[in-house]
Amino acid sequence: MNFKNIKSILPAASLMMALSFSSCIGDLDVKPIDPNITTGFYQDEVFNKIYGTLGLTGQSGPDGDGDIEDIDEGTSSFYRVIWYANQLTTDETIINGWDDPGLPSLLDCTWGASNELITGLYYRLNFNVTLCNWFLQQTADGTDTKTIQQRAEVRFLRALNYYYLMDLYANVPFTEEVKGGNYYPEQINRQDLFQYLEKELIGNGTEAGCVEDLAAPRSNTYGRVDKAAAWLLAARMYLNAEVYTGTARWSEAKKYAEDVINSGYSLSTVSKGGHTPYQMLFMADNDVNGSQSEVILPILQSGAMTQSWGGSLFLIASTHKDDMNYYGCTEQWKGPHCREKIVEKFFPAGDAPEVDEIGMIAAAGDDRAIMFGKDRKLSTGNNKDFTDGYSCAKFTNVRADGLSASDSKFPDMDIPFMRLAEAYLILAEADMRMNGGVSTQTAAAAVNTLRARANNPKQLSSYSLTDIRDEWAREFWFEGRRRMDLIRFNSYAGDTNYTWDWKGGIKEGGSLPAYRELLPIPTNDLNANPNLVQNPGY
Repeated sequence: MNFKNIKSILPAASLMMALSFSSCIGDLDVKPIDPNITTGFYQDEVFNKIYGTLGLTGQSGPDGDGDIEDIDEGTSSFYRVIWYANQLTTDETIINGWDDPGLPSLLDCTWGASNELITGLYYRLNFNVTLCNWFLQQTADGTDTKTIQQRAEVRFLRALNYYYLMDLYANVPFTEEVKGGNYYPEQINRQDLFQYLEKELIGNGTEAGCVEDLAAPRSNTYGRVDKAAAWLLAARMYLNAEVYTGTARWSEAKKYAEDVINSGYSLSTVSKGGHTPYQMLFMADNDVNGSQSEVILPILQSGAMTQSWGGSLFLIASTHKDDMNYYGCTEQWKGPHCREKIVEKFFPAGDAPEVDEIGMIAAAGDDRAIMFGKDRKLSTGNNKDFTDGYSCAKFTNVRADGLSASDSKFPDMDIPFMRLAEAYLILAEADMRMNGGVSTQTAAAAVNTLRARANNPKQLSSYSLTDIRDEWAREFWFEGRRRMDLIRFNSYAGDTNYTWDWKGGIKEGGSLPAYRELLPIPTNDLNANPNLVQNPGY
């Protein structure tokens, strides 16, 4: 698998691609530049291309000139490949009937080092890192205010991509430079990469982190990162520090979660058109309907301007069938749907009704239970059909204000990639773990804040760590993060008694060997780079 266009960066220091970026919300539009006349570095264009890698896959709309070769362009999307790895291997999501290369072994957790999706994810993250490195090299001498802030944002985005490489693959090739010729990056171990990311985000006492030059919370253009994004990524990293380094960092996780909560962002509590505040986070007008007060980093999408098979179209089309309530999109891919275990989080007695999402929310007593069970089976059965299991109705191309979206096929829904609710659960969990797993008033208040927003009347004075594990699922189900939470709670692989339907490809649920908590370094890169050593078990 190769990077497309990146080859032109290495020998000639020229980028034969660019984006036009408007200050209008959601306007990211690909405009290829003629390589015959483009020989220089175009700072704003490259800066916008780096942001574009979050929501786009190439240079000419949804397909035809992708960034990465040897993988379906829509599948190469930053969000889609992260989502696959963090959702399909867990207790929330299952697919049947799709024969995408690499998908069956991902669902069964039997993947190897040549799995196409694992390889595509690895190369997408490394492609993004390379773009960031090139931008930072070319602007190293910039001292003007715009360049200083752009460099801080690109440092954050590079850290974000390296974070996912650390989380998913552990020991990866690492470089801060773009070099030509036969240059092979050295492999960095997970603990050292953690320390590097710590320095890049918040500093280490001698070197300043990117947070110093990022815009104040909520003062940047919507869709661009600010200090709260750096604090939230740091908080997430510290919450998982024991997994990454062997040493717990609960107090730091709590501190940065509190910084985010006090930053000026606020949980959306606005209701419109009969839609709840939680539903409105995942609707076509979530950039203006009040949800933007909560979303710290959205992945911008516009049906008229940013077309991709791997962004919000993937989330909406793949989870829907045309027998479901109006969802504002003509596409119905009938793919990812609910494993029994995620439905159980809302209906622990196994009594989920076979109703649409409106009836499901009412029956669950929780606005987050946006599941469609009409003409569905609760059981995933033999996993032969999309209706074996409830459907996810969480994501739509419908506007809360009743107006039409800009396109009936490609959605306007911005992906709420990083949002404030995460800080509340980090605070609750970190505080409890600092207290030996015992619930505190602080932890209970944080959980109850989210439950109150979801109109869930079950707001307790204390919670167990298992409650917190399950609350992560209720708040963030199908949002592409579940794997890391299960690993942190020792509920994923190795010596654990937690299972789910079709875990490991076994109908009643099996077990996974401990090494499955990491993905393998792809065979292609092992063969290309003599400095790399494969993760254990592969």
